[in-house]
Amino acid sequence: MDAPKTLLEAVTFFADEDRAHKFAVEQRWPYGVACPRPGCGVANPQYIATRKLWRCKECKRQFTVRVGTIFEDSPLPFSKWLPAVWFLTNTKNGTSSCELARALGVTQKTAWFMLHRVREAMGTGEYAEKLSGYVEADETYIGGKAKNKQARPYTHQAEGGHRRRSKGPKHGKAIVLGMIERYGGKVRAMTINQTTGAYLQARVRANVEAGSTVYTDAHGGYNRLNQDYTHYVIDHMVRYVEGHVHTNNIENFWSCLKRTLAGTYISVRPFHLDAYVDEQVFRFNEREDNDGGRFAKTLKGTDGRRLTYKALISANPDGKTVRASGPRRVSKSRHDAQRNPII
Repeated sequence: MDAPKTLLEAVTFFADEDRAHKFAVEQRWPYGVACPRPGCGVANPQYIATRKLWRCKECKRQFTVRVGTIFEDSPLPFSKWLPAVWFLTNTKNGTSSCELARALGVTQKTAWFMLHRVREAMGTGEYAEKLSGYVEADETYIGGKAKNKQARPYTHQAEGGHRRRSKGPKHGKAIVLGMIERYGGKVRAMTINQTTGAYLQARVRANVEAGSTVYTDAHGGYNRLNQDYTHYVIDHMVRYVEGHVHTNNIENFWSCLKRTLAGTYISVRPFHLDAYVDEQVFRFNEREDNDGGRFAKTLKGTDGRRLTYKALISANPDGKTVRASGPRRVSKSRHDAQRNPII
């Protein structure tokens, strides 16, 4: 069954639940249905058409196409799920939970959970190969302006007894490290918790093949990369481009990422930031593909990516259970704003 090529085709195609279910089955098992239970995998199970499930002839377990995917335990039909996957995969600046809720006729809290499950499918997980050739590396800081912070931190007493507020681009913000291959290559990005030389260099070495040419800015954390790479440095305090030495490609990705976070999601909690970064990395790396191709790749990535609501809202590294942005009153333009966003 051919995948739809446009949004209009997708909405029409997936309006029929039986057709949407059949499409999901073909995408997950293109060579025939097999038992998803670990250690089994027996093919040609018995199909119970009235319940849209299969019964394994070996382990005697019953299963559906949703088992072991982001769709598991969801009461929503595929006629709602598949358009949601299409929306997030193909909207350049992301899709808000309020917008998706209105489009599908579900609550905002449900849409928020759906989007995070789709992001789970879009995530790359562990990278199979390292970047090589000409690679740019850079870090950026994600967070709001100091004047908008609710709790303004102070560092020391100024003359006259007045407290002076901490300043600088790094203060109170999340850090994202990115690397990109030049000339149409792939980008990879991840959140980090420090920018020391040992930490940054270890991340670069883990993701870039030795012997490659690496371009960075004048951050001191990259100083010893010349031990394993041909290392060029551009000092942004002096100029942004000097011949072939620049970091404009990774800066382009930062522009896309920050436009999504600031324009669509507004305020993202630090412990969810990796999911939003993975979302933008996927779309950036698949930018040469068409809408149908990106949709098919995301759908294939749903297998083995189950995400429960409990695991999602308990992701706070401080160990505190955090409620998702649910049905409380928020501005439509600030649908994902939280009480404790990145500051």
